[in-house]
Amino acid sequence: MNHRILELYSGIGGMHCAWNESKIGGEIVAAVDINTVANEVYKYNFPLTNLINKNIQSLSAKELNRFNINTILMSPPCQPFTRNGKYLDENDPRTNSFLYLIDVLDQFEKLEYILMENVKGFECSTVRRLFVDKLKECKFEFQEFLVCPSSIGVPNSRLRYYCIARKTAASWNFKRRDEIMSVIPVDYGVPNTLESIIEKDVSDKYLVNDKLLKHGNIMDICFKDSIRSCCFTKAYTHYIEGTGSVFTAATPESVKICFEKANSFDVGSEKYVESLKELNLRFFTPKEVSLLMSFPDHYKFPKTVTLKQSYRLLGNSINVKVVSELLKLLFNHQ
Repeated sequence: MNHRILELYSGIGGMHCAWNESKIGGEIVAAVDINTVANEVYKYNFPLTNLINKNIQSLSAKELNRFNINTILMSPPCQPFTRNGKYLDENDPRTNSFLYLIDVLDQFEKLEYILMENVKGFECSTVRRLFVDKLKECKFEFQEFLVCPSSIGVPNSRLRYYCIARKTAASWNFKRRDEIMSVIPVDYGVPNTLESIIEKDVSDKYLVNDKLLKHGNIMDICFKDSIRSCCFTKAYTHYIEGTGSVFTAATPESVKICFEKANSFDVGSEKYVESLKELNLRFFTPKEVSLLMSFPDHYKFPKTVTLKQSYRLLGNSINVKVVSELLKLLFNHQ
């Protein structure tokens, strides 16, 4: 079947990449987002896709039905469901477009499949309850997940909520549960290491600066043989704590010795910083981050997009591999 897909909150095209990776037949007939920089990146990678730069609420169900879609892929704004976003839930104006979609969901004439991604915390929200109640009202079967890419062999943490829903009468290829599942039922094989995504001859501009080296004691340091890395956020390279990992070509033993030496000085002092410099700690490049988020190797950022913008856009994006595997479950695709 040649599925017709509507990609909402399309961002830089993570859902599009996931659809391509899944090898399920179909076409992204339209993508919708209001972020002009994200749209620039999307258009650069998918120049033939009909990209609509509009607020979703300005598009009526009648207009969207003209695309003759049977599938919606979407990643609505996550800030209303995070601690940093003050967890305002349905009272956050950034939920308005998604609440609008929930309201008109029964007006999509041929809609059979939905995949939705959001941040951990969404599962506890009022908006989630409204969403699943609407799915039930529209006669969708659905399965919710809280899944991290590391559970399918990707060396990166990014725990997210997912919901796959469909109207088809065919049974699922896995045992569906009423509770949220924490594992995707796939055999991923041996976990990958970071070595395969590390770029050679990386510019010194990616080195951790003196100001941030003062916080070396809270850095999450990764090596080429690491099978893990922390979740990258939009604040990566500007703050250390909770924004993502850093990399060194040094060995774990060398790092241990270096920190033992540095810790003989006051943490954050000039001598402490100078001691850590020999490790050449650096940030992962946008290319490396995109590969850790399972974007394809040929995916690129246009030169007009700044380094800061690249990190922000990636921090707001999805893990392509996880969504690809969930799409295969959704469509019973082997």
